Amino acid sequence: MARLIAPLRTRLVVAVFTFIALWGYALSITRYSIPEEMEEGSFVANLATDLGLDVRSLEERNAKLDVINSKNYLDINKDTGELIIREKIDRESICMTKTTSCFMKMDVILSNPVRIFNIELEIMDINDNAPVFRRRTMHLDISEATPPGERFSLTNAVDADVGANSIKTYYLSESKYFNIDIQTGSDGSKYVDLVLSGNLDREEHSLHNLILTAVDGGVPPRSGTASIIINVLDINDNAPLFSQPVFAVNVSENAVAGTVVMTLNATDLDEGTNAELIYSYTLYTSEKTQELFSLDPNSGEIKVKGVIDYEESQSFEMHIQAQDRGANPLSGHCKVMVFITDMNDNYPEVTIKSVKRALSEDVSVGTLIAVVSVSDRDSGVNGEVELTLNQQEILPFLLNKSSEGYFELLVSKPLDREIISKYDITLRVTDKGQPPLSENETITLEILDVNDNAPTFPQSFYTIHVVENNPPGALLTSLSAFDPDLSENQYLVYFIMEKEIVNTSMSMLFSINPENGDLYALKTFDYERERNFLFHIEARDSGVPPLSSNVTVHIIILDQNDNKPLIVSPWRAQGSVVEEVIPRSTDKGHLIAKVIAIDADSEQNARVTYQLLQVSDSTLFSLDQYNGEIRTTRMFSYRDPRQQRLVIVAKDNGEPALSATVTIKISTVEHAMPFSETTELPLEYDVFTDLNLYLVIGLGAVSFLLLITILVIIVLKCQKPKPKAIKIPPANRNSVISRNSVISQRSSTIADSTLISSDAYWYSLFLAETRKGKVVVRQPIIPKGAGYFVSSIPRSIGPSETTDSRASTLESEPRRGLP
Repeated sequence: MARLIAPLRTRLVVAVFTFIALWGYALSITRYSIPEEMEEGSFVANLATDLGLDVRSLEERNAKLDVINSKNYLDINKDTGELIIREKIDRESICMTKTTSCFMKMDVILSNPVRIFNIELEIMDINDNAPVFRRRTMHLDISEATPPGERFSLTNAVDADVGANSIKTYYLSESKYFNIDIQTGSDGSKYVDLVLSGNLDREEHSLHNLILTAVDGGVPPRSGTASIIINVLDINDNAPLFSQPVFAVNVSENAVAGTVVMTLNATDLDEGTNAELIYSYTLYTSEKTQELFSLDPNSGEIKVKGVIDYEESQSFEMHIQAQDRGANPLSGHCKVMVFITDMNDNYPEVTIKSVKRALSEDVSVGTLIAVVSVSDRDSGVNGEVELTLNQQEILPFLLNKSSEGYFELLVSKPLDREIISKYDITLRVTDKGQPPLSENETITLEILDVNDNAPTFPQSFYTIHVVENNPPGALLTSLSAFDPDLSENQYLVYFIMEKEIVNTSMSMLFSINPENGDLYALKTFDYERERNFLFHIEARDSGVPPLSSNVTVHIIILDQNDNKPLIVSPWRAQGSVVEEVIPRSTDKGHLIAKVIAIDADSEQNARVTYQLLQVSDSTLFSLDQYNGEIRTTRMFSYRDPRQQRLVIVAKDNGEPALSATVTIKISTVEHAMPFSETTELPLEYDVFTDLNLYLVIGLGAVSFLLLITILVIIVLKCQKPKPKAIKIPPANRNSVISRNSVISQRSSTIADSTLISSDAYWYSLFLAETRKGKVVVRQPIIPKGAGYFVSSIPRSIGPSETTDSRASTLESEPRRGLP
């Protein structure tokens, strides 16, 4: 037993290790691509090189090729290690499905030791197959009545090739009646429809032969053809024709039943059922004639079928039609004159017993309109009658049978006079004879109006634009409502629904004509005071009870340029001149003043621009047309006069434009002080009540300051001393303010003065009155610890504390740098 188990264990271990080794070798796949239909012996690849094998080992290790699930089309040349074609490969026979990729899987197996290489060979398609139609001949039956544009599906061609070698397009042989429409499916395949492009006529061409060609996209392209045979089906487009329009025949009154009077023969150019004829009497043939004479519908034979009484009638007239059996039958007519013939007929009768000729539109459903009776003097089926309403499905009425031979006409739906104000009700009574006879009776019913419709305006909201300063009584618009009712129910009266705005009633501002809805303005509106109004207008009819509706009216006041600009800065008394004082050492671009104007109008009418109307020297000043800033365009020269006069105009952008002007008188002064970076010190002052005294003191102060300045300049030119600062005790710091300070003639000027010299320090003083009653003084910067510098001011000498601030502005500045 042990001897048997030991070999089995050994074999099992070898098998496991062999499987593991083969599995590792098979994980690597080598791929090649070749076109189909390669000749036998063609080179595919060098397996020995690609697989990293020695050529000699192929023979030694018994290399062989195992093709999976396919015929072996390839072989290995063991002398050279090349993979070659053994037999031509047809891609279409290997890959049945129309896929773009087609692979052959094979294994190269080596033994001693066993090793397996996986090979995938992609077979690329070539254009070796021509398109083929599933049906080489296609038959189509098309009616000659088919309208142009009708489409007919055709059997499409198939091509075993794929990709670009598959079917690319179709062509149709020349035809003036047909063309083709090519469509592409979601999978890229081509489908073709035959499209009718002209009117067919079977009597002209009953058969059409066409050739359809399918062409693939290969190089060179291949093609296949199919024949299309189109049979044009007949339609009933030709009416039967008799040989003559009128036939005359004599028949004895003693002719027995079954006697042939004549045989009619009509012809039809159509075929099939369209040419099969049926003969019949028309309605022009009397019933008595039809009772005495029979007409065979198939053969056209006219025979006697009743007793002919000459005394009753000496002649009969037959109107006969020959009608074909087409879907839309056509007919031909003739007249047959037969002597000694008679006909007796009775029509049913309808009698109105009672009727209402008018009803109010608000009557309830079921209201009785009329009572009607019907009768027929015939007997049997010909005496049975049926009463119907013409257009019963759309009329709001119905017939109710109350007893034998009597009917009631009732209201079946609510009535609306505004939709239909009058009904013509036609009662039609028909017997059941062959052919049936009928009689009509018409009842005219008028619908009376009730006030069931409120007035309606075309719009629910009206916006009306009114330009301000309108004349009182001006027509603003006409508001017209519509009421579909009649008479008093239609007569409208218009009202303004009362509403107060700032204790003012709307009726005080607007008026409306109660008859026609014309809306008027009762006052002149001012855009600057009132911009819009919102109120309601009511339209009320004169019905009982009255109905009404209202509409919202929005009045928008539009602006006019009726306010001229108002100059608010620089401020001045009415008609006075604004005076500005600036140092002559002012630099180029220095802001002298800023003109500000406001306009009570809006938008473009309130857009203000500024212009220089008059100027003493146009090269010395510039004016920004948008912000009104007046600046110097250059420095003053000794030739420039000390006083300059500017007239500025502020103009709005309205039509026509309105404007305002201001005159500014600019005076220049010269004050020298040592030049350095300057600071600002505000000095408060009290405003004099005596203006004359103020002017005298100011003039003296300026003259005294000018004299001192000249003396200081002369001394500095000669000695060039260093500047000294005078220290002032803290207790005297509050005495800076002097009641006799020089005051400018305007309340918002900029104090700015700097006189530059490379040889000495210059003093420059410029005083300006502000609205807070303060004066801003420019002075040189004194080194730290130098204390205070005292500048001479007419009738008042006060200390100025040195700071590191910049040039002063229009606004009053607080004291800075105090210890």
